[in-house]
Amino acid sequence: QVQVVESGGGLVQPGGSLRLSCAASGTFSGINVMGWYRQKQGKQREMVASIATYAVTDYADSVKGRFTISRDNAKNTVYLQMNSLKPEDTAVYYCSVDVVVGTSSHAAYWGQGTQVTVSS
Repeated sequence: QVQVVESGGGLVQPGGSLRLSCAASGTFSGINVMGWYRQKQGKQREMVASIATYAVTDYADSVKGRFTISRDNAKNTVYLQMNSLKPEDTAVYYCSVDVVVGTSSHAAYWGQGTQVTVSS
């Protein structure tokens, strides 16, 4: 079993910052890609940022230059530093981790989500 737990969401004013954290625990050999997704009310879930094993990152165009994803492999943790937040960043943010099971299999697990609200 693998558990994925996010933290760090909340209410922030436009222009403010938040840092999300996501820790994976359980039985696995390693972690491939770790990522953040978000789902706005009434919309489909979308990729925000991802980071692969050797710190190769990818960002949605809407957050480039404002958000930074990083990971601590020793802690099986991924972070999302969000700066210059806008009201349109309001969403439930989900963490996703792709873990290695055994020698060659892999599986994706999701966290429960954390609410980020940007409002004055």
